[in-house]
Amino acid sequence: MNFRPRKPEELDVNVTPLIDVVFLLLIFFMVSTTFDRQSELSIELPEASGEVAESEQVEVEVTISNTGKFTVNGNEVVNTNITSLMRVMRAAAGSDKDPRVIITADKNSTHQAVMTVMDAARQIGFIHIAFSAVKPE
Repeated sequence: MNFRPRKPEELDVNVTPLIDVVFLLLIFFMVSTTFDRQSELSIELPEASGEVAESEQVEVEVTISNTGKFTVNGNEVVNTNITSLMRVMRAAAGSDKDPRVIITADKNSTHQAVMTVMDAARQIGFIHIAFSAVKPE
């Protein structure tokens, strides 16, 4: 008789069924998941139906045309840069340090033009900004 010590058998873990189950779960979640297209937003702009507020505060009305030209209280701004706009807005405010700035923008004017007016008002220190709108019919 030959008594040699037996080598223990190596334990082998079979991962094939585990991979199959994970693969089936992956396919299930891919098929059952719904994806929303969030890049396509449907936006309806609000209409203004409020009343005109009467105020004794000095008003600086900045009008923006569809071509991006500015007028301040009816006076056209020669340059469309922010420094010229700030100078004209300061002159229109007179001695009032905090007038109400009313932005009247054409519906086809660019967003950049509106942002330029808002930035000019902020740099001057005018914090009361309002937008004019047309009442719905």
